[in-house]
Amino acid sequence: MKRRKLITKGTYNPIFHFLMGIASAVTGTILLSWPLLALFVQVQKTYETVNLTLGQVMHNYSQLLWFLLWPFKHELKMDNFASSSNAIEHFTECKYLFELAVIVFILGLIVLRFKPNFDHLSKTWALIFMLIPVVVVPFAVANFDTFFVTFHHMIFHNNNWLFNPLTDPIINVLTEGFFAACFSIFGIIYELYFARFLLNK
Repeated sequence: MKRRKLITKGTYNPIFHFLMGIASAVTGTILLSWPLLALFVQVQKTYETVNLTLGQVMHNYSQLLWFLLWPFKHELKMDNFASSSNAIEHFTECKYLFELAVIVFILGLIVLRFKPNFDHLSKTWALIFMLIPVVVVPFAVANFDTFFVTFHHMIFHNNNWLFNPLTDPIINVLTEGFFAACFSIFGIIYELYFARFLLNK
């Protein structure tokens, strides 16, 4: 019985922590995207492009985040940014993915709270998971635009993520630099999640 428990634990621990690593990175990136966007809007002065103040832009982004994260918010409405039907459909698809990540993150925390001995991962598995993004990094750094397009083709089954600045003006403040920074934050959080297992004695 004891051997069977060890086998089960050894089988599911890598899967659990891989999902937690991704969920933690997604959740952390979403939360940090607010101050990150404020910085980019201020530095790039994209608020001038949309004829709004920095405060107004961030208020609209807060409305977008609320839609993306709150399960009972079913309608996207931003005070100063109109959205086409395609954009709304895309944001709705993002909403499902983000909420799934947050749910996995919360459930994972609950598991670790009541089963602290589950917070274990061999250094071999931790190193394997840390090396996965390394395959992507050179491609992303060499040509982020191509990487961004490829990423969306892999995740989404349509082209609704291609926003028209005239019908979906929010894309004027969600710049390529902002998205590149978000991907960087995701990668850092993901790597830090598994790095802690390498530091364990």
